[in-house]
Amino acid sequence: MTLLTLDGLTVRAGDAVLVDDLSFSLDEGERIGLIGESGSGKSLTALAILGLLPPGLAATGSIRLDGTEVVGARERTLNRIRGRAAAPVFQEPRTALDPLMRIGKQIAEPIRRRGVRGSALEQAVRHLLAQVALDDRDRIARAFPHELSGGQRQRVAIAIALAAEPKVLLADEPTTALDVSVQAEILALIDEIAAARRMAVVFVSHDLAVVSRVAARALVMRRGRVVERGGLEALLASPQHDYTAGLIASARRFENALERRMGS
Repeated sequence: MTLLTLDGLTVRAGDAVLVDDLSFSLDEGERIGLIGESGSGKSLTALAILGLLPPGLAATGSIRLDGTEVVGARERTLNRIRGRAAAPVFQEPRTALDPLMRIGKQIAEPIRRRGVRGSALEQAVRHLLAQVALDDRDRIARAFPHELSGGQRQRVAIAIALAAEPKVLLADEPTTALDVSVQAEILALIDEIAAARRMAVVFVSHDLAVVSRVAARALVMRRGRVVERGGLEALLASPQHDYTAGLIASARRFENALERRMGS
C-alpha cells in the first residue's frame, strides 16, 4: 500500500527554486533516506510533506499523504492528517518540546485526541516511555524537558510522534545533536520501532552512513535537485555522482578521526 507520493514537488522562495521537481513514493513499512548538505532541500521536503513550509515559501506539484493531497490543502485538512498520517521527529528536541509542560502531559496530548482518558491514558503514556527504552518512567513523566539529557529528550520526542500512531515517521536529522554512543542507540530504536509497527520512514540526514543504518534506499540531493538515487549498499559501494562520492569520503574522514580520538 502506497502511503506517500511526491510528484514534481517544487518549492520556491519568490523566483528562487529551493526544491526542484522532486518525485518519489513510499509504501507501508518502507524506508527512504533524503541525503545532502545544508541547503540541499531535504529538510524543506520534509516540511512540505506536513504542509509546514515557512512563510514566503510556496509549493507546487503534488504530495499525496495517505490519500490526501497536501499541496494547496486547507489548514483544517492538514490538521487532520498531521500526526495520524505522518509525524515528525526533529534535530533538536529542546526546541520541539514545550519547556513549561511536564513530559507525561506532552506525550499524553496526542493520545487524548484519540479519545483515551483516565487510567488508560496513564498506561498508554507509560507504555510509550517503555517503547522508547526510558527507565524510571514515573520520574521522567513528571520531569520538565530541561531536567533530561539530550538523548532522553530525543527519546521523548520519538514517543510523542508515536503517540499519534502515524503511518509515516519523518525523521529530520534526529541524531545530529547527540554524541556518537547515544546516536547509535537512537538509530537502533527507530529501526526497531519502525519494524515492529510496519511504519514507513523518511529519514533526512547529511550522512550516508547514518542513513544506511535505518533505510534501504536513498535520494541524494544537491541544491534542490536529486543527483543520484538507489539502494544504500550500491550508493556506498559505487557512487555514480561526484557529489555522492564526496559525501561518502567526508563521512569516512570524520569516522576515522573520531576513531583516532576515541582510541587515544
